[in-house]
Amino acid sequence: MRVYLGSDHAGFELKSHLVKKLADRGYETIDVGPATYDPSDDYPPFCIHAAWQVVADQGSLGVVIGGSGNGEQIAANKVPGARAALVWNAHVARLARRHNNALLAAIGARLHALTEAELIVDTFLSTEFEGGRHQRRLDQLAHYETSGELPPLRAD
Repeated sequence: MRVYLGSDHAGFELKSHLVKKLADRGYETIDVGPATYDPSDDYPPFCIHAAWQVVADQGSLGVVIGGSGNGEQIAANKVPGARAALVWNAHVARLARRHNNALLAAIGARLHALTEAELIVDTFLSTEFEGGRHQRRLDQLAHYETSGELPPLRAD
């Protein structure tokens, strides 16, 4: 599986670590950047490019990394078709894939030790989408994203 990784300055060290660890585990890792540490690097370009690559490369997944993961998730979700989830533990990472078919994990480098971040990302990458009732919800989101039509509310 191909995994695209992007970060800002705060996530640079964790991204570099994960690129190597995931490659050692047999993943094809694509480091979207930055290539070198620069304290002025902002997250939007790297996260948007990572999300764009994931959406364009069916069957791939992505990881976007910053200080908290919040801005990175927001940036990735601006790409049509991207579904990025903020993951802060392995349980949430599993649910993001199983129930939401998240394509990208957003993680905060300042919030996790390396081993904990590895576990979260490993869990995200190894979990399959459950489908079923969850697909109906994703279809509703995709319809809104492409049409701009608000989904109907359930009448009580």
